[in-house]
Amino acid sequence: MAKEILHITNGSAVTNFLKDLDFKDDILTWQEMLCEGPTIAKIDSKEFFDIRREFLNNYYDIEIDQNALEAELSKLDDIDKYSEINLWFEYDLFCHINLIGVLNLLHQKEIDLPLYLICSGRVEGEKNLKGLAELSPSQLRKHYNDKVLLTQEDKELAVALWRTYCGTDHNILKPYIVTNSSFKYMTNCLKAHLKRFPHQKSGLSVLEDNILRIIRDNDIKSRHHLLGYSLNYQGYYGFGDLQLKRMIDKLSIFFEETEDSLTLNRKGHTALLRQNNFATEVGNDMTYGGVNRLEFQFSVDQNKLIKTIIHVD
Repeated sequence: MAKEILHITNGSAVTNFLKDLDFKDDILTWQEMLCEGPTIAKIDSKEFFDIRREFLNNYYDIEIDQNALEAELSKLDDIDKYSEINLWFEYDLFCHINLIGVLNLLHQKEIDLPLYLICSGRVEGEKNLKGLAELSPSQLRKHYNDKVLLTQEDKELAVALWRTYCGTDHNILKPYIVTNSSFKYMTNCLKAHLKRFPHQKSGLSVLEDNILRIIRDNDIKSRHHLLGYSLNYQGYYGFGDLQLKRMIDKLSIFFEETEDSLTLNRKGHTALLRQNNFATEVGNDMTYGGVNRLEFQFSVDQNKLIKTIIHVD
């Protein structure tokens, strides 16, 4: 009797796409956003899920369906029925942090099956980077046919990256930026991650700075309009509505709002000129793995994270 294939997808949109294309194999849908909030190295533990449950509830008012979660993860308990695992993840930071988390979980569970990566991004004939759910059926099937077998070095890299992400010194990620691997977008994602920390001069991350530039350079009608722009012009981050909406709300100190327009105020222009550091005032206290972002700032001159110095008057 032929063994089955297990697919692990980056969310319900891709799971539904595969089902629509008549994929008959088992699918484990990974519904997490490990790029934000505290994490610990051991994913397969009660402590990990307790930490994530508290974070998602406190920051995004998301209640985890414990029964649904356990039902999904239970597909990894009968691993002998599968011949291989296919990992469907995209080019962005959101997906790549989830991906290294999943690979670490498979490592912790001592699952030793061929692992194949189906990763979307640049598509022949397309101008913009594409998510898996944005592909046409023929493009998705081509991605599947061109899937990449992960090497032992790839798996070890993913585990090392995950453990570093869960640690307290994210500068240790820097050498991995130039490491060759089957993760062809990992370099971009690691660079993007380090620039999520406050800029040493403005106190804003690259993405926060970009949102203010969108307001400055476009005729933005409302926060919802700004959200649409921010979703479409975020580079390698891949954040969703909830994440960007929270960020926009934090940045509201930099713009004036009327019934039909958003415009930068004086403080907003000052922030873009990097004349003051607004990290504390913005108060974006998000944790990334093992580090609170306000504890570090990104130094362009040194091209690394440096400890935040708190000035006391």
